[in-house]
Amino acid sequence: MNTSEFEQLITHLFGKWLKEFEDEGEYGFTHKVEKEIKVIAYATNLTPETVEKAHISGADLLITHHDAWDFVYGMKEVCVDALKKHHISHYFAHYPLDFVEFGTSTALFERIDIDEITSLSTFNNHKEFPGIGVFHKPLSFMELKERLQHVMEEPVKAWENNDRLIKKVGILTGAGNNTSVIEYAKKQNCDAFITGERTLYSVQYAKFAGISLYVGSHTYTEIFGVENLVYRIQKFFPNVKVFRINEEHIESC
Repeated sequence: MNTSEFEQLITHLFGKWLKEFEDEGEYGFTHKVEKEIKVIAYATNLTPETVEKAHISGADLLITHHDAWDFVYGMKEVCVDALKKHHISHYFAHYPLDFVEFGTSTALFERIDIDEITSLSTFNNHKEFPGIGVFHKPLSFMELKERLQHVMEEPVKAWENNDRLIKKVGILTGAGNNTSVIEYAKKQNCDAFITGERTLYSVQYAKFAGISLYVGSHTYTEIFGVENLVYRIQKFFPNVKVFRINEEHIESC
């Protein structure tokens, strides 16, 4: 697979979501090298550490969910210098990967073995909406917590805010800590809401609203969306090798 073929495939896989977020800095190449892509490394974040691990893996292309955002002052410049030094391309897909049908919320639903996804996470009128899924055999509060911890291989903070078994679940991975998102899940009669960040107000509101809240890390609630993307690329180009970069669980508490 060459770089042009990769770009064409990305357009095919993401469809309308690239158009939705064009010119908003939500996807694209941070650094592009015109070369044959034989090995793809993937992670949630672009950091000096993930670039170095991509280099060690022999990667020609590093794919992440996040860019090294400008507000993480100075890190992007260091990452680009390292990418140039090692002749590695880097591509990130942020919002498009959050809302495409195989994206971050869908991927986490799949990993926790949800029985049915009734609605996908989406973006409409400048607002984010969580995906909604159903367990046909409801889980206890602790069963869902243990399942999440097993999948993400890290501690999960959880608040049991009702006495119901968990049948219907909302997920918005990463920074799904806006109270309006949790309110939407409540209006969809969800028993629980899963995300990757919390604030005082999201914890307060979940308690007030009577919806159990589960919070993993931003990084590890979203890695599986990147994995889904990379696996789809590999289906089109089966000779491309893929390598998952395991990042530190620096958000865990």
